Amino acid sequence: MAATHGRSVLPTTRSSVTHKFAITGHEGYLTIGLFENGQVGEIFIKMSKEGSTLSGLIQGFTRAFSLALQYGLPLQAACDRFRGMRFDPMGATSNPEIPEATSILDYVARYLEARFVQERSAAPPALPHQATASAV
Repeated sequence: MAATHGRSVLPTTRSSVTHKFAITGHEGYLTIGLFENGQVGEIFIKMSKEGSTLSGLIQGFTRAFSLALQYGLPLQAACDRFRGMRFDPMGATSNPEIPEATSILDYVARYLEARFVQERSAAPPALPHQATASAV
């Protein structure tokens, strides 16, 4: 992965995970782009009501979130900031591991934390530009 002015850039072809979710009937797809070492390098959220104000704001959030990760913000720190944010849509989700969410950002933070953050007692994950590539 190349670094540009302190920014770790994802490879042109990368692995990703796509996760379908719903919060009180608002469906969306969370796509998570990964560095070669399996660390999260970018996220995209596609909401079912394309063109809505909510969809536009979510796109802006994902760009800022992705850039923050690429400039070295640890994923856990990002998740800590967005977990618990409260705004509609909120309520029951389609994911039994996260049965309730207080917002889309809360849901995304909790999903990323559960799937990609190591145990807090373990050593913190290396920043993308410091890590060596490993199998995903």
